Amino acid sequence: MSEELGTLTISLFVTGYCVGPLLWGPLSEVYGRRPVFIFAFLVYTIFQVAAAVSTSAAQVLVFRFLGGTFAAAPLTNSGALIADIWDARTRGKALAMFTLAPFAGPALGPTVAGFIAVSGASWRWVFWVLTIFAGVCWLQIVLTLPETYAPALLVQKAKRMRKETGEPRYYAHTERLAKKTLAQTLNSTLARPFRVLFAEPMLMAITVYMSFVYGCVYMLFEAYPIVFTELHGFNAGISGLMFLPLPVGGLIAVVTYIVYFNPRYERAMAQHAPNPVPPEFRLEMAIVAAPFFAISFFWFAWTSSASVSFAAPMMAGVLLGFSICWIFLALFNYMIDAYLFVSASALAANTVCRSLAGAAFPLFATQMYTALGPHWASSLYGPTLRIKSKYAPSAPAPPKEPVSEV
Repeated sequence: MSEELGTLTISLFVTGYCVGPLLWGPLSEVYGRRPVFIFAFLVYTIFQVAAAVSTSAAQVLVFRFLGGTFAAAPLTNSGALIADIWDARTRGKALAMFTLAPFAGPALGPTVAGFIAVSGASWRWVFWVLTIFAGVCWLQIVLTLPETYAPALLVQKAKRMRKETGEPRYYAHTERLAKKTLAQTLNSTLARPFRVLFAEPMLMAITVYMSFVYGCVYMLFEAYPIVFTELHGFNAGISGLMFLPLPVGGLIAVVTYIVYFNPRYERAMAQHAPNPVPPEFRLEMAIVAAPFFAISFFWFAWTSSASVSFAAPMMAGVLLGFSICWIFLALFNYMIDAYLFVSASALAANTVCRSLAGAAFPLFATQMYTALGPHWASSLYGPTLRIKSKYAPSAPAPPKEPVSEV
């Protein structure tokens, strides 16, 4: 498999993330979370098998795009599932654990693929490993994942009561709603995320920044082989191990969030009760993490030299993983808190734009790092905006006298 084809398999898979959020979010609000998870992940698993037995490069690329489209279901709907189960006080801990997973996967993937390449096995084994992993995850979903979407649970309960009693008077409110036309459905499910995005300057700013961060993560898939394989002479397997500090940094970020920041948020809830905590409180983490993100890239850039130990750029991944995890935790929570009932649309628009960046950055990363070198390639107002928002439901709550801590 050529280098260009390998890059396209990443970009097209992430491009599928642009399509998936527009489908799986609305479908989960019609049919419930569980059926969408089960169906989408099963089809994703099937597409891994299809990629493994493909007979042409075109088939591999098509199945990668379709696989990414169906893989977007858990990526998109897991946040909604977390919101179904946990309230604002406890949601942050659950979201912290969820945020770690999307960074652990991309970090472990190059390691597994690298050792498959070193072993001399066919590239098809990359997809067979993905098939095995996806199949195990699908079985866990089938056996352990309950339905969590309240309207879907009410419909199920009403149907069960009608069947048991034979009386039609038991029904859920959503069963009596007028059926939407195709135009209404398209407007509410496909158009609203972009309508919210382009009408909201604060959402636009967050989305642009998160897209840049997300694109930089995927750019590392091209940068790391240049630094650790070409400069330091490691094989593909050892070079893949250089990604492991990223999830280590993410784990440190999750632990510090649970131990330090979440207790501060709980105290803020007590101080502002009965009003909600202003969403801007969540941004403190991003304010701290954003400079670390820039520092980590400069660290990686200016230690990427054959004359410097490989450990120096490798350990930059710890700070990079920490900063990315805190940035995403802060901004995900902020969007949910600020937009409440249209948060699904805000998150969908954000996911689509982030995925476009994640798909685009690897396409020019190799040429950029080759032309500029690792050194230069890697170097080179919230409340006010929210008051002007058409969709955010609340202005910042008035400050209260701080509660003394014992």
